[in-house]
Amino acid sequence: MQGHLFPALLKYWRGKRGLSQLDLATEAEVSSRHLSFLESGRAKPSPEMVLRLFSVLRAPLRAQNQALRAAGFSPHYPEPGLDALPPAIGAALQQMLAEHEPYPLTVVGLDGRILQANTAARVLFGAFLRDPNKLPDPPDMISLTFDPDLMRPFLSNWEEVAHGMVARLHREHLERPEDPRLADALARALAYLGVPNVWRRPDLSQEISPALTVRLQREALQVGFLVTVTIFSAPQQVTLDELRIESCYPLDEVTRAWCRQQIAPGSFEGPPKEGR
Repeated sequence: MQGHLFPALLKYWRGKRGLSQLDLATEAEVSSRHLSFLESGRAKPSPEMVLRLFSVLRAPLRAQNQALRAAGFSPHYPEPGLDALPPAIGAALQQMLAEHEPYPLTVVGLDGRILQANTAARVLFGAFLRDPNKLPDPPDMISLTFDPDLMRPFLSNWEEVAHGMVARLHREHLERPEDPRLADALARALAYLGVPNVWRRPDLSQEISPALTVRLQREALQVGFLVTVTIFSAPQQVTLDELRIESCYPLDEVTRAWCRQQIAPGSFEGPPKEGR
């Protein structure tokens, strides 16, 4: 069974990218005959050939490791936990979290789990939770956005934000179909009440914006942010390849002033008690 898995993966990813055998052979600078033999299982690849082909196919690093295992080799890209990242990377993340204060910044996993958050992000979430006792541990962006007991009631442009999140999950699931975390995240988002049925189908015509506008209102408090997503370039390890750094920038002076006030020592007293 193991001997048939690599040819199947190679054929799958080639088809996913819409390439003929000749197209892939040309881009990877191998003979089309050898590529044909690899797909049929008549030839066995070297580890270097696996990485060359799957790099050309723009497969995620986790999928490249999967292809190496399927061909009988050890994975090439490390898959450390967040607490086992190289010290320089961990220090850089901590510096980004600190220097973005007083504005929210979070480090988010591929499935939407919030892995790290600065003080401003924690304050923002706390101010706009309908029922703080319903917040999951660890918190995740899907629950915060879609759960009516969390931030959803206070998202003035909920449909825009939620639709953008679903569209991104659809595309990432299509890009990484082997990753069950994305399938689960998408299913959880779509399972909430009030999610339109049309969102259940991928809409590849919708352009994914590089930034998202988020507006929140709770009684007299109104804040707005432009949210950008940063990923690591050439990460060389699976964990970094799957991290998303979400940075919030105030849209107006009111939001800017509120953020500065909230993270002052002793200034935050929790979310409003009334008006649920």
